[in-house]
Amino acid sequence: MTLTKSHLVQSINKCTGIGKAQSRRMIENLFEILKENLANGEDVLISGFGKFCVRAKDERRGRNPATGEDLMLGSRKVVTFKCSGGLRDKINGSG
Repeated sequence: MTLTKSHLVQSINKCTGIGKAQSRRMIENLFEILKENLANGEDVLISGFGKFCVRAKDERRGRNPATGEDLMLGSRKVVTFKCSGGLRDKINGSG
């Protein structure tokens, strides 16, 4: 099962008793804060969960899979995620 924003809203509502509308606003605001910081090139560290980092990727050669034509892929930024040790242990059943 994929965890969606709707599932998060329902979980916050169930665990805290906060209304669904307010829970949805909290989730939306959280994601906006994360997106703004990442768009500004800042890393986002969530203790006990992991770290989102913005990385620059250089221009590189690529190939169009449909035509086989060589082309240059421009430089770009990507977001990477590195989970915390605690999360890694939990995923692997040792935490």
